[in-house]
Amino acid sequence: MTDVSWKARELTVGELADRSGVAPSALRYYEREGLIASRRTAGNQRRYPRDTLRRVAFIRVSQRVGVPLSTIRAVLGLLPDGRTPTRADWERASPCWRDDLDARIRELEGLRDRLSDCIGCGCLSLDSCALANPRDVLGAEGAGPRRLTAR
Repeated sequence: MTDVSWKARELTVGELADRSGVAPSALRYYEREGLIASRRTAGNQRRYPRDTLRRVAFIRVSQRVGVPLSTIRAVLGLLPDGRTPTRADWERASPCWRDDLDARIRELEGLRDRLSDCIGCGCLSLDSCALANPRDVLGAEGAGPRRLTAR
């Protein structure tokens, strides 16, 4: 096999980084975490199948909307190894975190709608906190932004 045929089928870590927009260090981290896989050449260099681009894109989009890596790993674990995931594979995997995404959307909407109001942090340092949270009553509910995290 010539270098041209290998290059057409596989990507180096640098090529994958360039094509995906993800730093090589992040790709190595994804590999250590079992999210992507490579083979090693005789010179111990990583070579990634071209369909790894699709997995990396999926990981990045998932991370961008706040899906934790543990959830991403679990979903990717449902997909078959050794071949490019099909549309049916992705459709089967996507409901795994639909409820979580819906909850995140509700939280973001709550943040947007209450951003200029008291978020129930219990700080009592803003002028409006004494009105919105007198005597820090929300503090009895626990730490953190009680109104934002209340469901």
